[in-house]
Amino acid sequence: MKKHDVVVAELERIANKHKGHLRPRDVVEAAKSPKSPLHSSFDWSDTLAARKWRLHQARNLIRVLVTYVGDGEDKLPMRVFVSLTPDRRGDRGYLSSVTVLSDRDLRRQLLSDALEEMRSFQEKYAGLKELAEIFKAMQQVRSKHAA
Repeated sequence: MKKHDVVVAELERIANKHKGHLRPRDVVEAAKSPKSPLHSSFDWSDTLAARKWRLHQARNLIRVLVTYVGDGEDKLPMRVFVSLTPDRRGDRGYLSSVTVLSDRDLRRQLLSDALEEMRSFQEKYAGLKELAEIFKAMQQVRSKHAA
């Protein structure tokens, strides 16, 4: 059996113990045992785990910062910083949205990232027929910018 299948089976077993609900705290508790197929998925060094947690908190802080652009009631929220796909390799970090939108190549990369996220969103929610009109509009946008 592949590791993926073993992990899925273990997560399903944990969920079944809790009336179908899979809670992160139950996953961690089950993974504490070195015999658990989930054990190697976690950092058991408190020092390393704490450092990773603080980095996660920093990313969340950066992601939630918004500013409002436009006039009057037409103001729209815009993230202050964005993460472009190439910048995620090599730990280059985030760029100011103003910088990205002002540079032709960076803007093109942001659009490419957005189109990929749209595809991923559609894939994730493909089973919801209630979103069919949105998916159609998304496909038209993706087709328009495919090149």
